[in-house]
Amino acid sequence: MESLIIKHNELTAEQFIGLWESVWGGAPSPEQTRLAMEHTLFRVSVFDGEKIVAMARMIGDMGLDYYIKDVIVRPEYQRRGIGRLLINELLGFIAKNGVPGTEIFVELCAMPDKIPFYEKFGFSSNEAQRLRMMLKV
Repeated sequence: MESLIIKHNELTAEQFIGLWESVWGGAPSPEQTRLAMEHTLFRVSVFDGEKIVAMARMIGDMGLDYYIKDVIVRPEYQRRGIGRLLINELLGFIAKNGVPGTEIFVELCAMPDKIPFYEKFGFSSNEAQRLRMMLKV
């Protein structure tokens, strides 16, 4: 895979916001993002030279539950194996840090068109529905 650079736990709030904006628009505030980066268990970022092209992060309690968040690959870099690389890095983090001999919940939320991608890693959907609200603070 090209000469991409993988970095662990170096993703900054500014890089996160820039990549978010380039793919989804409407990024969270700098203060929210800074706090999120500080409290994320594990961050993976992928660079093409100085340009950030992909990211993903892991949140959770380090015991029972890990949750994959914000998996983003710039559209022009998709279908090159970068998404697979991100998920493998996150799952590797769990394998290294999870309690040996136990089963651990690994969860994520995905749009319907992305479900087949995640199923390749062993994720499966169930009848549970994602509930959410945006709470104005």
